Amino acid sequence: MRIQESIERKITQSLTPAHLEVINESYMHNVPPGSESHFKVIVVTDEFDGLNRVRRHQRVNGILEKELREDIHALSMQTMTPGEWSASGGRVMASPDCHGGSRNNP
Repeated sequence: MRIQESIERKITQSLTPAHLEVINESYMHNVPPGSESHFKVIVVTDEFDGLNRVRRHQRVNGILEKELREDIHALSMQTMTPGEWSASGGRVMASPDCHGGSRNNP
């Protein structure tokens, strides 16, 4: 099973998200083509109600413990309740440019 599929399956089973996006951003980094090492996850669920951002991220990190330990180099998260997602207009934050490890930088 691909890492991206594993992330999607685990989050869906654990959090019952109203909205979920798992975006492989590995292509933005100095990794071989087809890599699955850098991800952005957008999770919208009622289960985040009453939790601050740190607790929400800890929850996702716990769900993805194996992947974070063995497979994923970097994980960016956007964690919201359905109300917050609606208020944001469903806007996904842009990812920053990679600042290291490029073969093109001396």
